[in-house]
Amino acid sequence: MSEPCFDVAHLGHVEMLTDKPEETLDFFVNVYGLTESGRDDTSIYLRAWDDYEFHTLKLTASDTTGLGHVAYRASSQAALERRVAVIESMGCGIGWVDGDLGHGRAYRFKSPDGHVFELYYDTKRYEAPEGEKPALKNIAQRYHGRGVAVRRLDHLNLLAADVSAIRDFMVQALGSRVTEMIQLNNGRIGGCWFTVNNKGYDVAFTEEHANAHARFHHVTYAVDQREDVLRAADIFLEHGVFIETGPHKHAIQGTFFLYVYEPAGNRVEVANAGARLILAPDWEPVVWTEEERKKGQAWGLKTIESFHTHGTPPIGETIIE
Repeated sequence: MSEPCFDVAHLGHVEMLTDKPEETLDFFVNVYGLTESGRDDTSIYLRAWDDYEFHTLKLTASDTTGLGHVAYRASSQAALERRVAVIESMGCGIGWVDGDLGHGRAYRFKSPDGHVFELYYDTKRYEAPEGEKPALKNIAQRYHGRGVAVRRLDHLNLLAADVSAIRDFMVQALGSRVTEMIQLNNGRIGGCWFTVNNKGYDVAFTEEHANAHARFHHVTYAVDQREDVLRAADIFLEHGVFIETGPHKHAIQGTFFLYVYEPAGNRVEVANAGARLILAPDWEPVVWTEEERKKGQAWGLKTIESFHTHGTPPIGETIIE
């Protein structure tokens, strides 16, 4: 087993594209409970109340939906430079960009399926205005209780035609470790869950079931306890938000989940991951068989068909540069 690499500290933010920017913003602020921290000509920057960075979700107005890019923060400037050298040697680099309102210079690159990633180190910490300042100095913003009031960015899920290629890419480019995976009967890998630190996972890639590339499956913010997920279901119900599946518990990773669609059609999850951490430096991936996955989720709920087929942008709108 290769030596664990911790050049990358954590998942930083996700850029989501929306063709209904006003409706999407209203959902994320007033229903989901994020806080706006800034905006520019095309994007609005949001964060959960316990995210230390300026933003963890960047909403960008577009003529389509799906993923703009996913960003990770490096552990140091030297670590960023080491990762960039590796990525350039892999031949998947795009190049340096100036960054946005929330962070400094960043290096962009592509996954084998076409998803855009970026790595940065210099970042801007959120400074709460009057009325949002917490009583305790070790959090960035007071708990506001608005909507679901999710606590922090947790992970995202992306779709890929060849998850085996993604597995090799994530390990080499970011130093990610595979914590769990699905091995299909046909020899392909149906899904992989990756982490760059001691969380159970910060990104999952699952197999694309359509003739498409670089599509987005969902983004997830965490809450403190399962009861918060149940409360979120009632909040979504009262606001007329479509609930796709849950509340229930995943077999893989053990996450207590609830999935909905925001107004533009991007899938969003509210989750409680519990206290599960990957502390073993010599962790071996947990491998699930196709027969085991057909049993459904942890308590027997069958995985609904749309979970395998719905991604954004919709089929026919997928754009690969």
